[in-house]
Amino acid sequence: MSGSARTFAIVCALPALALVLTACGSDSSDEVAADDEQTLTVWAMGEEGQRLQEVADEFNEEFPNVTIDVTPVGWDQAHQKLVAAAAGGELPDVAQMGSTMMGEFIELDVLEPIDTSTFSQDDFFPAAWENNVVDDEVYAVPWYVDTRVLYYRTDLADEAGATHPPATWDELKELAVAYQEQAGTQYGISLPAGGEGAWQSLLPFLYSAGGSLVDDDGNATLDTPEATKALEEYASYFDEGLSNTSVQPGQTVEQDFGSGDAPMFISGPWMVNNISEALPELDGKWAAVPLPADEASVSWVGGASLVTFTDSQHKAAAQEFISFLTSPEKQADWYEVSRSLPANMAAWDDPRLAEDPQLNAFEEQLSTAGDVPAMSQWNEFAHELDVAIEQMANGGADPTTTASELQAAAEPLTE
Repeated sequence: MSGSARTFAIVCALPALALVLTACGSDSSDEVAADDEQTLTVWAMGEEGQRLQEVADEFNEEFPNVTIDVTPVGWDQAHQKLVAAAAGGELPDVAQMGSTMMGEFIELDVLEPIDTSTFSQDDFFPAAWENNVVDDEVYAVPWYVDTRVLYYRTDLADEAGATHPPATWDELKELAVAYQEQAGTQYGISLPAGGEGAWQSLLPFLYSAGGSLVDDDGNATLDTPEATKALEEYASYFDEGLSNTSVQPGQTVEQDFGSGDAPMFISGPWMVNNISEALPELDGKWAAVPLPADEASVSWVGGASLVTFTDSQHKAAAQEFISFLTSPEKQADWYEVSRSLPANMAAWDDPRLAEDPQLNAFEEQLSTAGDVPAMSQWNEFAHELDVAIEQMANGGADPTTTASELQAAAEPLTE
């Protein structure tokens, strides 16, 4: 039985779907040429879904016979809607797909591999591209990216006696201590102490220590010396009282940053606007800088890619539309509209990005960032990471023991 046939059989047997997948793959003779009159259905998530139709209308100037029909989908509904559509054979032609969703839908065998003679790996940030690759097959084109950097209060750093941003793990710890002892802050840094998504702040520690989530064969690597070192470093901020082990309901990291209670945190590019809009009194008193390094300064790449589904009869038009959206010019345009960072590296040469000093840290971090491996059971894998963080931060669990337990929990998810 071929790999595709095995996948089809597995999916059809999944009781969670309670439905039978239909028509996994379309007859190429039914496909429509790109310049024929047709409607291309597109699902886009979150804010992108609200804004994409405007950009899609520009595409019609070049392809007037192709009508782009964009359906906005909330991120909170995206996964369920896509799984149900896959089970019912009702997927659109094109969809935006989050980086952590790729593995599951590759496993479902509903994604059309992309034409690598049309889309070049060299055009995109490496980790954004690698996130879409399984068994040397590429299943999506990166659309926009995000990554994590360090935000810190420069005014309070001055009070703490710091003369430059922390560039190493040792300097990060020293600044966190100095914030408390010299500047009188309640904590030195805000790090998630568990809960959904806490893994996002742990991952830079893991990657910076030279560790990984899985090896080249896809096997879990969460009990390696590098992984244990990352867990020990992360846990030390809670053990030493430098980070809060609990957050009050409704309390945001921006509030603690603004009050000075937590003068450092790790987050993505959306925080630039959040801080500027919510805390105008901090203008000139904070900065976003690359993450402090252990072996290296390494973050991870999130964001979204664009996929075409195997059942689509409009693959030629889909390819043209995806080419349009991921071209350097349109990537820069999209940044201006949405503030989503371009995945196409050439777009960063556009003056709208190149002349924005707040973006320097993100461009530098993206060039070295690691990917989130495409795993079919990513949600379960991520949950184990979140639980491990909570056990260390709130339960005082030993990092070495945590690493062993985490490896045991992750191994069945990567088999």
